[in-house]
Amino acid sequence: MDTTSPRAHDDIRTARRALATEAVHAGRDDLARQGLHAPPIDLSTTYPSYDSRGEAARIDAFATTGAEPDGPPVYGRLGNPTVARFETALARLEGTEAAVAFASGMAALSAVLLVRGSMGLRHVVAVRPLYGCSDHLLTAGLLGSEVTWTDPAGVADAMRPDTGLVLVESPANPTLAEVDLRAVAHACGSVPLLVDNTFATPVLQRPAEHGARLVLHSATKYLGGHGDVLAGVVACDEEFAGRLRQVRFATGGVLHPLAGYLLLRGLSTLPVRVRAASATAAELAGRLAADPRIARVHYPRIGGAMVAFEVCGDPHEVIGAVRLITPAVSLGSVDSLIQHPASISHRIVDADDRRGAGVSDRLLRMSVGLEDVEDLWSDLDQALGRPVGGAGTCATSHNESAPAH
Repeated sequence: MDTTSPRAHDDIRTARRALATEAVHAGRDDLARQGLHAPPIDLSTTYPSYDSRGEAARIDAFATTGAEPDGPPVYGRLGNPTVARFETALARLEGTEAAVAFASGMAALSAVLLVRGSMGLRHVVAVRPLYGCSDHLLTAGLLGSEVTWTDPAGVADAMRPDTGLVLVESPANPTLAEVDLRAVAHACGSVPLLVDNTFATPVLQRPAEHGARLVLHSATKYLGGHGDVLAGVVACDEEFAGRLRQVRFATGGVLHPLAGYLLLRGLSTLPVRVRAASATAAELAGRLAADPRIARVHYPRIGGAMVAFEVCGDPHEVIGAVRLITPAVSLGSVDSLIQHPASISHRIVDADDRRGAGVSDRLLRMSVGLEDVEDLWSDLDQALGRPVGGAGTCATSHNESAPAH
């Protein structure tokens, strides 16, 4: 069983490679030298060591900096070789020094808040909309944080001496609104900007190149890509990664090795999946924008596989009428999913705040998968039913649809 971190064999890092190549090879560069083709899965929770003095020194070093211990693994909560491969690969794709994986996207966000809170920087500046549970975590102050909600132009004015983090999601969940990341990063000054890049993935956008210090993914979504793994990850510089590892070790939000393996496998097809699904999503967005049964379509300028649209009729009837598309929360799988944000993903957000962020009660969010576009359109067409109200308000407003911004 391989127990060597892939970071020890990362000499090829100095050669800049295309994203598609990195997706296939990052985190696996050492395998051929070991006589392996598929990455091994290390399920050990603990590892033998006859040098207790050496172990003590390595644990002391970890407690000081959070750097990964040199040599063989120590304990599953401290680190795992299979998970480390995924972390290496994701960092390479996002263009950061490091990445730290967690048991879920919310565990990853919680770790970031705990790191900043431990430094006495509990104030967060955030831009709506965010994923509903991210919004709730901040608004409820469950980790002792205090949030100021603002629009992108108001970030600089919202800063305080105890501001520890600025949080945006672009494209945003579920309206697909986009943020000028470079402008927001400039407004942050020395305060870290965290960008939730779940919808875009590094295929469409690399926030670190625009000034973000922290890049968050619900890896459950596109990174895994098959609806069978729950995970989160933060791509960042090595200094912040060390602090995140310390929080992960202390709080136990570790990623299971099998999940790490599935995520590494998912990354290898990430560019192909995202580009194929994005082409279908763009076609569906165009058809929906021209349909009198649709009041407005939201589709990001950078593209992507997510489409949001406001219906003229009852959105619940549309959810109940789909047959090929799966009515379910989550996104980023190879099959298409549709859900009503006001009822599920953003139900936990106060109704006025939800509507103020553009999440109307008639909004549906669709994650476009890899099915044929004509089959998906046929299912949407029958689910939408007949036009409502003839030449009423909705019938004239659908032409206003445009890319979300």
